[in-house]
Amino acid sequence: MIAYLAQQPPPNAPEFGGSSPIGLVVILALFVVTFFLVRSMNKHLKKVPASFEPADEKAPDQPSEDPGDEPKTTTAQ
Repeated sequence: MIAYLAQQPPPNAPEFGGSSPIGLVVILALFVVTFFLVRSMNKHLKKVPASFEPADEKAPDQPSEDPGDEPKTTTAQ
């Protein structure tokens, strides 16, 4: 049985070298789905901000006005 399955079909057989129309439909459907996926992704990417940093954040060299960020000073007694 294995020897029968391992045999190559003759080159003039009707199924040799032909492709199924179902394969063409599947490939075309994949292209259409990919087109709509890329289009949707581009719409969503246009909504993403250029930077995720908050706009009200101060530069690192400027002191903070938050009282919790001030260093504690101790006096020697």
